[in-house]
Amino acid sequence: MAAEAEPLTVVALGDSLTAGYGLPPEQGLVPQLQAWLQAAGADVVVQNAGVSGDTTAGGLSRLDWALGPEADALIVTLGGNDMLRGLPPEEARANLAAILAGAGDRGLPVLLVGMTAPANYGPEYKAAFDAMYPDLAAAHGALLLADFFDGFRAAGADLTDPESFAAWMQADGIHPNAEGVALVVAVLGPKVQELLARAGTGG
Repeated sequence: MAAEAEPLTVVALGDSLTAGYGLPPEQGLVPQLQAWLQAAGADVVVQNAGVSGDTTAGGLSRLDWALGPEADALIVTLGGNDMLRGLPPEEARANLAAILAGAGDRGLPVLLVGMTAPANYGPEYKAAFDAMYPDLAAAHGALLLADFFDGFRAAGADLTDPESFAAWMQADGIHPNAEGVALVVAVLGPKVQELLARAGTGG
């Protein structure tokens, strides 16, 4: 009698957007993502390694702790707090590169979830920040979701106009509410399915 296959374990390394800041536990990103994947037929456990306020440097410092022996794949959603603090994009790029390299050393496939800097940071900062995600994904062979909030775009929002997606945000204007998370997951979920396919074939 064959043993049942263990579910795949995906570690979600991130900040408050991953942690589920301001939401009941079952409405955060990780529980909603796991429920979406399981409804689509995936045998998967998504581990929440999100820490509110974390920067790319913080994520890098936690990488070894976050990636236990059961980890089969990694989602990285970091950089938003670097941007909010005005930290140099080259520092964030270096930290993300080290995270991707660390996952690569373990043979783990990665989905890198990007962010987009607003125009008020200036054209040079925005160009450097926005470019680091596609550049790093290409350099490290990672899957890419260009922007965490692509689900809002898919639902018709203009991300340069906060009023167009205010109904999907918490009062702070930074974190999505439960309905907003569902929109994020609707676009993120298929990318994670791609990630699981890579994990299931050994990378």
